[in-house]
Amino acid sequence: MRVHRKAGRLLALTAAVGLLAAACGGDDSGSGDTGSDDGGDPKTFIFGASEEPRSLDAAYVSDGESLRVIYQVYETLVALEPGTTEVVPGLAEEWEVSDDGLTYTFHLREGVTFHDGEPFNAEAVCFNFDRWYNFTGPAQNGDITYYWQTVFGGFATKEVESAPDTSRYQSCAATDEFTATLTLAEPSSALLAGLVLPPFSIASPKAIEEGGTDIEMSGDSFTFTGGFGSEVVAGTGPFKFVSWERGESLTLERNDDYWGDAPALDEIIFRPIPDPTARLQALQAGEIDAYEGVNAADIGAIESNGDQVVERPAFNVGYVGFNNKLPIFQNEKIRQAIAHALNRQGLLDAAYPEGAVVANQFLPPDQWGYNDGIEGYEYDPDLARQLIAESGETNLTLEFWYPADVSRPYMPDPQAVYESFAADLQEVGFTIVPKTVPWTPDYLQNIQGDGLGQLHLLGWTGDYADPDNFVGTFFRQDRPEFGFADPTIQGMLNEALSITDQAEREAMYQEVNQLIYDYIPGVPFVHNQPLIALAAGVTGYTPSPVSLEDFDLIDIEG
Repeated sequence: MRVHRKAGRLLALTAAVGLLAAACGGDDSGSGDTGSDDGGDPKTFIFGASEEPRSLDAAYVSDGESLRVIYQVYETLVALEPGTTEVVPGLAEEWEVSDDGLTYTFHLREGVTFHDGEPFNAEAVCFNFDRWYNFTGPAQNGDITYYWQTVFGGFATKEVESAPDTSRYQSCAATDEFTATLTLAEPSSALLAGLVLPPFSIASPKAIEEGGTDIEMSGDSFTFTGGFGSEVVAGTGPFKFVSWERGESLTLERNDDYWGDAPALDEIIFRPIPDPTARLQALQAGEIDAYEGVNAADIGAIESNGDQVVERPAFNVGYVGFNNKLPIFQNEKIRQAIAHALNRQGLLDAAYPEGAVVANQFLPPDQWGYNDGIEGYEYDPDLARQLIAESGETNLTLEFWYPADVSRPYMPDPQAVYESFAADLQEVGFTIVPKTVPWTPDYLQNIQGDGLGQLHLLGWTGDYADPDNFVGTFFRQDRPEFGFADPTIQGMLNEALSITDQAEREAMYQEVNQLIYDYIPGVPFVHNQPLIALAAGVTGYTPSPVSLEDFDLIDIEG
């Protein structure tokens, strides 16, 4: 009988606030093959990554390539049913939530050890939470501890001006060896969904202390100088860290002391290959077994080689953002004109794979809180010209920013998106000035940090299944990217996060999505189903809506 690591067999207790943690029903399929144990060749799975991880200190990162590796090595209190956004037991087998939504009592799994041999228990859980809450100095930078600030807010003491003023976290107590009680300063209805994120992975306290977690700042850039997360790595997951050759490869091996069933794979190697064409060629040559960010134009070449293409469920949004602090974007006629000038369906037909759909709001259709009554902005160049004329604006020159040297799940080819939309805008009377810089390290800093974009292309893949992770991320507080401050919308989004009744929250998000649609702080244009390429013999790869695939489900045949 095979029991998957992220699917407990005990039913979680019903929370008084209406949150129920569902346990997995039934057994996961799988042969139970343990690779080289039968005397055959070791099973090595090689993933072609778009870039190198930044660190394996889970608390310090938010980039997808770091999180992909971390997800195989560490585990969280609550987890995701593979291929879904359903919260299931993880290192906590069950939990209870108090009536006021302020106390979460987690009953932990027994018989679990960290990769360094240290025991997993409630003290280790609270050590991690207290570490995160007591971050100081550079660690309070939003680029470093983004997810802590997203889910919990601030820290014990505020040392960085941009850090939140208050924290939802109050304390963690080990009430017995395998019971950890988390207390909040204010309720957060998105907490359980947020705790599935890899940055809330429970690491070995001994490894953290022995490795060190120092950060050095130089201007706006930072470097992780501690050994934890690069040389010393110890979680509880089905794979263990072996080595990291910077710029070449990062290697994991199967954890033979894992509390669940051992993976079929013996070894995983992550190879950074930034160029998508090079990743395709590496797959065709048999040098890698998988990569994501497949261009729609490459599907035929992949399948004709006998390899596979699978779709990740659409849980993202791509958008054209406006810097609403600029006078021209404070004119609602201009915002409306751009919305009607963009031929979004035409773009998808030309540059996206089947399965991509036009986005009519900043929330994907499968996320509760989506407003089915919003029909979207009709493509109408004549109406756009009329709105421009009514606006009274005469200087119609706009810088249009798009990233170089990157492929994103919501935007596989940024240049193609830019060229299509720039042509649409020029057709109705705008003069478009292209502005492109590399994604790393400049684009996100220029757009999200410094607010330099006038028009810009960006998007978002959901981290967890709560509408706050989309519209709250964009509009709950001031962001330089949008230069947008609407007291009604921001007030509703902050109120919705503290309400514990889901039906009430859902109605509020539907209402706020209508308000955002009416205001037009930017134009969402796509919910895409990103493509993943797999070698012919790869089985068990289960695409995740939030890009967190369980590699312990993978096998390689032949």
